[in-house]
Amino acid sequence: MRMLAWPYVAWMGLFVIIPLVLVLLYSFTSGDIHDMTTWRFTLDNFARFNEPIYIKVMADSFLLAVASTLICLVLGYPVAMIIARADLRYRNLLLMFFLVPIWMNFLLRTYAWMSLLSPNGLINRLLLSVGLPKLEIMPGQGAVLLGMVYNFLPFMVLPIYSVLSKIDRHLLEAASDLGANRFLTFWKVIFPLSIPGVISGITMVFMPAVSTFVISALLGGGKTPLIGDLIEQQFMSDRNWHFGSSLSIILMAVILLSMAVMSRIDANQPVEGRRAA
Repeated sequence: MRMLAWPYVAWMGLFVIIPLVLVLLYSFTSGDIHDMTTWRFTLDNFARFNEPIYIKVMADSFLLAVASTLICLVLGYPVAMIIARADLRYRNLLLMFFLVPIWMNFLLRTYAWMSLLSPNGLINRLLLSVGLPKLEIMPGQGAVLLGMVYNFLPFMVLPIYSVLSKIDRHLLEAASDLGANRFLTFWKVIFPLSIPGVISGITMVFMPAVSTFVISALLGGGKTPLIGDLIEQQFMSDRNWHFGSSLSIILMAVILLSMAVMSRIDANQPVEGRRAA
């Protein structure tokens, strides 16, 4: 059986461990990226991040990621409840309708929003046709936030739905027999049991949101640069792989810290909630 794991180990080593080691080497060195003999150890790449412009980019990335995560939670939880409470005959159909957009390419979905939100896009043409003012949202943070919510909402819905669909209905009946109304049943029974799914959804949305660069590049029009855009710029245009690698390490540390916090919160949940997950 151990032999069956070797292809996976080789894959992880070749495409995960080695690239990560290279990124670490680049982040702590300077010199010609193609000539290792010119490399020298330095912390300047990390010290450069303390400049106000880069701190602002990281803060904007974090705030947009938190905002998109909260919006996805507010929108996604009711959707997950509706699907979980639907009749078994229609539940899979509802899931399919909700997941069909994910089957499209991520880039194509973002381009579709560009055509909708652009100054001469479909939405503005419809508004002008009925005498309403144009929607001045793109390019800007509003369009980026909308693109994040649209693309990452399914990653919030699915974990919450998975937990809600497994909650024992007898618990809800018991709460009703004890005199709890619908709100109390939700607040005292359903929501506490669904917290593991909520935490999973928050993690799955926050991680890609804080590191995205395609959405901000296309819908933000360069007005809302995020940390992902900055890293992409260092590697692709500025050719400063050392600074880009240090930014990648910093972003990785932020993501790992966020995951650790979420894991700690999840570990403190009641056993019943983790069983429901």
